[in-house]
Amino acid sequence: MEVKQSNNKSAKTLFLKDFWPLYKKRVLGLVLALQVVAGLAIILLFMSIDRQNPYLGWGLLSAIIIGQLVAAYVLTSAILRPLHDLSKALVHVSGELTAETPPSLNDDYYANNNLRPLLQQIYELASKNTDTPTAEKTAASSSLNVSSALNTTATGVVLINDQGKIVFANKSAPVSTGPNGEEKLDLVFDVDQPLAEWLVECRSHDIHAERTWKRIANKLPGDENRRLFDVFASYEKGSEAEVVITLFDRTNEYSPEEEDLDFIAFAAHELRGPITVIRGYLDGLNDELSQAMNSEQKELFNRLIVSANRLSGYINNILNASRYDRRHLQVHLTELSLADIYETIADDMKLRALAQRRLLSVNLPPSLPNVAADLNSISEVLGNLIDNAIKYSNDGGSIEVDATVNGDFVEVSVTDHGIGMPANVIGNLFHKFYRSHRSRETVAGTGIGLYISKAIIESHGGKMNVRSVEGHGSTFSFSLPIYATVADKIAKTGANNQQFVEHSSSGWIRNHGAIRG
Repeated sequence: MEVKQSNNKSAKTLFLKDFWPLYKKRVLGLVLALQVVAGLAIILLFMSIDRQNPYLGWGLLSAIIIGQLVAAYVLTSAILRPLHDLSKALVHVSGELTAETPPSLNDDYYANNNLRPLLQQIYELASKNTDTPTAEKTAASSSLNVSSALNTTATGVVLINDQGKIVFANKSAPVSTGPNGEEKLDLVFDVDQPLAEWLVECRSHDIHAERTWKRIANKLPGDENRRLFDVFASYEKGSEAEVVITLFDRTNEYSPEEEDLDFIAFAAHELRGPITVIRGYLDGLNDELSQAMNSEQKELFNRLIVSANRLSGYINNILNASRYDRRHLQVHLTELSLADIYETIADDMKLRALAQRRLLSVNLPPSLPNVAADLNSISEVLGNLIDNAIKYSNDGGSIEVDATVNGDFVEVSVTDHGIGMPANVIGNLFHKFYRSHRSRETVAGTGIGLYISKAIIESHGGKMNVRSVEGHGSTFSFSLPIYATVADKIAKTGANNQQFVEHSSSGWIRNHGAIRG
């Protein structure tokens, strides 16, 4: 709706939303002009009364004028608010584009000044007007253009109905068509709760739910046209489009890190040989010179050994992360006791704890059943978790390593009583390269230790969890299957874990690699 001034050739078109700023400017101008005139009159009056001290009069009257101007502005704004709200309501129902929010009928202000009936009448009249056939045609025409508009954006949009079928996908969405003509969402969900599992949980007990996944790829590393997305899903029970999935293409942002990992993996592979030699020489020299060195020299040697071992651990983490991304992370499962696994890193952990002045307590009872595990991989996980506990605990703090039986699994936990973590950090801990702002500033690291540790545990058919309270410490735990419960399966696969990986292509999403025990 618009108002045209036809009597003047140069007059411009006025819209409803122009009413309020023009009207306010005119009213404020009149009020302020009156205040200035009044102030000048008072000044003249005072100057005629107190001629011997004119500066005092000027100061007092200037203060009076400023006070009058401020009071006039505040008073005028309060008086004009009803007109402002009416103009906002009219602009809103007219359909004109505006950044202002329409007034809400629930605001008590409108009930107190009797403005609510006027606003309600405006909204009701607008509602009746939209019920006309012309409005229906306009709405239908607009809806027909939605798919065309969505196809012009780089953001992927996918709609899923209550039958689990894709009813709409724009051009930017990573969707492919199967042999039977059914569309499928091509995403690689290497997370605790993939999209399909999340949706099953929502349907069981939620009316509305939302979730975000970061760094989700549509293909494996090395494949052509691989893209990386941040995925946002919204679930609404009973809706025609039960699930709305929005995919933000972050390929340009994430790809450099992926390419860096390829280069780093190559470099790490080349460095592993020299590091192994250095560690061997350090261990040999330490044994040979232990009798000739004083306590300070021994402490320096111990620190060199700890640093060399930590560097070796970083290199192994990088290589494992690269292999895991390409689905080449294979583990050789054998029957082992947790005590024997820990024994392979016990000396290194003691040295690290001693160097950082931490108290390390390990309780792995010999009565625990043996587990199905790869010795090097699980020792690496234990080393990562204990090393993190050492780094993030307080000076002189204690760290406890415990294990208990939980059903068909043995659960191992590493607890510290250090700085802990807020809830918003816990949700991102196992993402590759993730490091919180605080940890980047205070603790060195690559950001892939927990990522690869989780990958190793899941490759064993177990799970990794974390509990933390900011300021009170954290507990990281992981589970490993009891060997007796999976012995038959291991015997059939020749101790290779690849048969533990299930590939599913049914349904509306391709689950490229969910590892199950």
